[in-house]
Amino acid sequence: MSSRLAGKLTGGDCIALVGELGTGKTMFVKGLAKGLGVEDYLYVNSPSFVVLKEYHGEKDLYHFDVYRLDPESFCETLDYERYFYGDGITVIEWADKIMDVLPEDHLEVGIFYADGTERRFEFRAKSERFRRIVGRI
Repeated sequence: MSSRLAGKLTGGDCIALVGELGTGKTMFVKGLAKGLGVEDYLYVNSPSFVVLKEYHGEKDLYHFDVYRLDPESFCETLDYERYFYGDGITVIEWADKIMDVLPEDHLEVGIFYADGTERRFEFRAKSERFRRIVGRI
């Protein structure tokens, strides 16, 4: 699903991932990386301790993990606007911690436990463009 989503994204798009620990947020990012043509997409892992990893493919992918940060630390230590409003695709794990600084037009993807090993995805799109994209995947 996420690799199909990747093919519909354009530079400057922001994906906000929310969900409990272990629900598959990083696996979702691997799928995005694959869809964006990142050669070593299988090596995509969570940047929990470094906060940001950049991957280069047909479109650049900026992968944030803000699990260990509070909103003030995030804003003070990173030039996040450079990524959020740049030419690449930005994806943020634990985005619910920094919702106030995300671009207004972003796609929120909630990943939640369902029965057993199943996952449930919830897409929240503010813009008509993201609603159309979600409808196509």
